[in-house]
Amino acid sequence: MKLTEKEVVEAVGTVSLRQLRVWVRRGWIVPAQAEDGLVFDEMDVARIRLLCQLRRDMNVNEDAVPVVLSLLDQIYGLRREMRAMMEAICEQPKHVQMRIRDAYLARTERKFGSK
Repeated sequence: MKLTEKEVVEAVGTVSLRQLRVWVRRGWIVPAQAEDGLVFDEMDVARIRLLCQLRRDMNVNEDAVPVVLSLLDQIYGLRREMRAMMEAICEQPKHVQMRIRDAYLARTERKFGSK
């Protein structure tokens, strides 16, 4: 799904064209460039909705938005890495999976104490 600026404004419903352009200028949204202008994908639209919630519903001030976005980007990146690691572990023989699990549990128990 690729949307133009105007289509994004219509789809989201809580962002103006002016505000969307400000967010793009600040680098909070990084749409692709097409021949006839900017195009936004599903991830861009989700981020725009998140920005609307942060600014309108949660009253996050403009100075804090880049920090919040950076932290969220780090979390999403770590989740992708964890998913890839889990897929790699699941491809291993069962005995290797068990050794990895046991090593993980031993480390987390030492670090965080028993549960």
